[in-house]
Amino acid sequence: MTHANRITMIRLLVLGALVVAATSGAGEPSPIAEQIAKAYGLDSFGRVEAIRYTFNLQNPAVSLSRSWVWEPKTGQISYEGKDKDGKPVKVSFVQSELAADSPVVKDRIDWLFLNDNYWLILPFHVYWDSSGADVQEKGMHKLPLGKGSAKLVTVQYPKGGYTPGDTWDLYVGHDNRIKEMVYHRGDPKSPVPGLVTVSWAGYKKAGPLLFSTEHLGTADGKQLHLFFSNVSVKLVGSKTWMNAR
Repeated sequence: MTHANRITMIRLLVLGALVVAATSGAGEPSPIAEQIAKAYGLDSFGRVEAIRYTFNLQNPAVSLSRSWVWEPKTGQISYEGKDKDGKPVKVSFVQSELAADSPVVKDRIDWLFLNDNYWLILPFHVYWDSSGADVQEKGMHKLPLGKGSAKLVTVQYPKGGYTPGDTWDLYVGHDNRIKEMVYHRGDPKSPVPGLVTVSWAGYKKAGPLLFSTEHLGTADGKQLHLFFSNVSVKLVGSKTWMNAR
């Protein structure tokens, strides 16, 4: 998936569940969004051939895992997990080539990819989306979960997409790494949770990219544990996967 394909994005945290959408506009990217993305390796993203990772979600009601290989330059996506009926499935596809009646679309596998990919590399997506979203720095604020304070950066998406007006509050440290995040639902009629609060921890590097692999918190007051395993990066011209450490 190229930057040009990121005009409309859908992310959803399934089974009790967060759905947010972003629409990129024609303005200039936000400077603070760029600073945050650079802390995660934005300047080296062009060197990345592929990213491999497993998205894991655990809470009192569900335990699931989905494995992906994403090739940003070609848009090729490989998925291993389960379909909407819980049956094991392996599939490879290119999002830009999907038809409305494709099994990948019907089984929502492409939606799941967008969700899991946003959670994995949110700082990059915020930067790519920031020309259309309202990104503001709001000074130092107390962390919603932990002790201490951090710089609050709010990202509000336009009145369009799956859940219009959604807002993400990013609590950013002096190193421009996200420490905690709060999601606010924009549409009161949407069936998704109105408030999701999670930590950003378990930082690891795979090649030139930095990943937060642990997110603990709540979704509408219910326990949430979202984490990534088997994170690896392969650079252009290399056959070697570099594991996150």
